Amino acid sequence: MSKRPGNRSQAIETIERTRDFIPYPQVVETTHRGERSWDIFSRLLKDRIVFLGTEVNDDVANIIIAQLLFL
Repeated sequence: MSKRPGNRSQAIETIERTRDFIPYPQVVETTHRGERSWDIFSRLLKDRIVFLGTEVNDDVANIIIAQLLFL
């Protein structure tokens, strides 16, 4: 079991390190302007869908609030 990060910067660092090892699905969108590749979470947000795939802690709650404000 991994140790829980102690502060926000450690949490972000952990997420970024994990992101390097986990392949995120890509979606290719073709429009009249050409093709564009999106990571699946950005594409969902474009369609106004906020995906929650983990338990909610303070850091996750902040990310969700930021996404909702963006919408």
